[in-house]
Amino acid sequence: MLLGENEVHVWRSRLDLSTSQIDDFVKLLSGDETERSQRFRRDRDRDRFIAARGILRALLGQYLEIDPQTIEFSYTNKGKPYLSNGFSHLQFNVSHSNDLALYGICRDRAIGIDIEHLRPLPNAPQLAQRFFSDRESKELNALPREHQHLAFFQTWTCKEAYLKATGEGLAGLEKVEVFLKKDTAPKLVLPNENANQQWQLELLYPHPDYVAALAIATTNIKLHQFEFPPTYTRLT
Repeated sequence: MLLGENEVHVWRSRLDLSTSQIDDFVKLLSGDETERSQRFRRDRDRDRFIAARGILRALLGQYLEIDPQTIEFSYTNKGKPYLSNGFSHLQFNVSHSNDLALYGICRDRAIGIDIEHLRPLPNAPQLAQRFFSDRESKELNALPREHQHLAFFQTWTCKEAYLKATGEGLAGLEKVEVFLKKDTAPKLVLPNENANQQWQLELLYPHPDYVAALAIATTNIKLHQFEFPPTYTRLT
């Protein structure tokens, strides 16, 4: 699968697969991944893990033109996976919520993606006060109550996508600010030591009941969205 230097591909996939599909993906997993899958107490959680990991291997194998079983992952000290053995140019990130998963793939740029299931959130103002900046919290509180949960998840996914891209983890949530404005892409305001970095944020709506965000360390990159299995159906 071709991937241009100024492109990012986002794949959407269901994780509630048939037993035969799960059995096929188990065969792609490493010994460590198989062992991890066996630690899940609930069959549904185990199958989601197998599907998410198997689909990741299948996709990366398409881009690298290698057997998905031979792909080896390394991990940062905070647990972020990346490709080793000469394939580090291909950057990726994965997120799933319930039975829907997104995979972001690009070349030579840090990338993060996050997806959340939209649901009623009556305590959105309290959560914003805890995890967001003062400005973000005030802006959310100023919205009509029926719009607060969407704004919360939009802000949350943008922050988490950036922190997943950098590998910092959720401890940095309050240090990163997101500006949301209707009909324009969200903007990041970073801590002083990172103020000169350029990032592109995109809000995604892969399903009416979900919101997602993509963060990538560049600007003016072209986003293309696809549906898995890889019939390469381009959504946008």
